[in-house]
Amino acid sequence: MAELPFPAWDPVLLNLGFLQIRWYSLMYVVGFVAGHMILSRLAKARFFPLAQERVADLIFWLVLGVILGGRVGYCLFYRPELLATWQVIAVWEGGLSFHGGLLGVVIAAVAFSYKHRVSGWRVLDSLALAVTPGIFAVRLANFINGELYGRICSTMDPFQASAAPPWAMRFPTDPVALQQLGIPVGAGIREREAQMREAFGTGQWEQIQLQVPLRHPSQIYEAIGEGLIAGLVLLIVYRLTRHRPLGSGVYGGLFALLYGGSRFVVEYFRQPDAQFRDPDAGDHLGTVLMGFTMGQVLCAAMIAYGLLAVGLRWRKRDGLREDPAPAPPAQA
Repeated sequence: MAELPFPAWDPVLLNLGFLQIRWYSLMYVVGFVAGHMILSRLAKARFFPLAQERVADLIFWLVLGVILGGRVGYCLFYRPELLATWQVIAVWEGGLSFHGGLLGVVIAAVAFSYKHRVSGWRVLDSLALAVTPGIFAVRLANFINGELYGRICSTMDPFQASAAPPWAMRFPTDPVALQQLGIPVGAGIREREAQMREAFGTGQWEQIQLQVPLRHPSQIYEAIGEGLIAGLVLLIVYRLTRHRPLGSGVYGGLFALLYGGSRFVVEYFRQPDAQFRDPDAGDHLGTVLMGFTMGQVLCAAMIAYGLLAVGLRWRKRDGLREDPAPAPPAQA
């Protein structure tokens, strides 16, 4: 049976005892650094409607938007029972929603634009061109963490092995693996990771891995679709139109279409969230509306916005940023 072994990198890149540097956190830093570089180039090209010196200020606003929006979105869309508890702020326990983070970024960008009296549409366009490297990096971190894994792509029946692609994987975070390793379902992140390190170090994982089902590495699918492909398409569109930009808001609309469409398709391969399962109603998968997952419902809203933005803003060409005229020299 063809498959790829899960690399089992430690989610903690550097453990200093009092401080842990995790791959997940590092990838967010990578995303913001890459975004800063791209926004600076867009400012130099006069596409971003403010001077390069303002980029760092915007990044600060965006960091707050991602963290606050991502956490509130996670609680609102996926764990509403946390909204009335202190755990709504427990980011260290995991749980950030991309769609919530995106909404936080939009609010932060619009507020920043209003403060500096520039086009919010063009600021959002600039962010659309700058965000995809960060999406790619964070999806890789999801893969390292073994979270957001895909659906089972074969059964343990050897006659069904052909249903699994040759890149299918067995994840140590799979509920079957956790049960075999004796890790409680309610175990915290640190406790679970410590037991997994022990399992890999003692060879216990090799003993039980064949009992774990093969799954799609959906995190890699998302990294390629939402990050790499969407980023390349947006880059090509920008390069083709850089001398005569499309209407303000169109690039942001294209991003919504590309991300929303890609994520909508990948959701058919990604394991839906367990809290939405309703076995009594015959839903053993975890859908929320007309057979669609929560991710697909939220992406449908992104696709609708993208279509409206592209359709309504296509002809609103407002050109590149013009620097204000220099002040006349003082008279002696």
